[in-house]
Formats: sequence, C-alpha cells, structure tokens
Amino acid sequence: MQDQFTNAPVSRLIGFDVLPATEEDRSQGKAVVVLEADERLHNPMGRVHGGILSALADAAMGIAFGRTLDDGQDFSTIDLHIHFMRPVRCSRLTASASLVQRGLRIGFVTCTITDERARIIAQASCSCTSVS
Repeated sequence: MQDQFTNAPVSRLIGFDVLPATEEDRSQGKAVVVLEADERLHNPMGRVHGGILSALADAAMGIAFGRTLDDGQDFSTIDLHIHFMRPVRCSRLTASASLVQRGLRIGFVTCTITDERARIIAQASCSCTSVS
C-alpha cells in the first residue's frame, strides 16, 4: 500500500526509494528509505556528501512522523541533528526511522543509516511539529 510519501519530488530528485508502509508503520511512526549511493552523490573527497546523508535521514524521519498524522494535518521539521560515523563511497544505504515520542503537536524521531554490510554510517534525530 502506497502513501503520500512514496513519490515525493525530492525522492525522485535524489533517488530515494521509500519502502511501503505497513499498518504498524503508520500506527507506530516508522519508515525505511533506501538510496543507491554512487559517484554522482560524492563530495570533492570522493565520499557521499554529508548533505545527502542529512537529506536521507530527514526524509526517513519526516515520513515516520508524517505517517502518524490525521487526515488534513501537515508537518514541518523543527530541528535536525546528525552524527557521521564513517565515510561511504558507493553502497546501498538504508535509513530506518522511528518515532520515539509524540505529544499533541511535537514529535521526536530517530534514524540510523546503515550501508549494505549493516555498518552504521550515521545516526540522526529530529523534532517535528504538526499543523492543521
């Protein structure tokens, strides 16, 4: 089952593949986004640019939070923190995000980005706010 996040313009631009949501994903605020990282996403040092990793984490966390919203609600990221654990050149990256806590309007979400060998590439967290 697809949701509104599957074909977002930014996903097409950068190359994100949003995995389909289960009912559990929607109720618990979970999302998985995959990116085939290659040379087109490199910085001058020949590694995936940190901004790409940040965008990947932001997408996964936003989707996780967004899946918990009621019809007609919208949201925005308030802040985003990311810690880069290891550089990556070319790999299938998987960003797994989970809602940690949600109040009436504010939610806190975390994300782990791993490579195809299950090594942690980056850890991120953000706060999101819902608006009607």
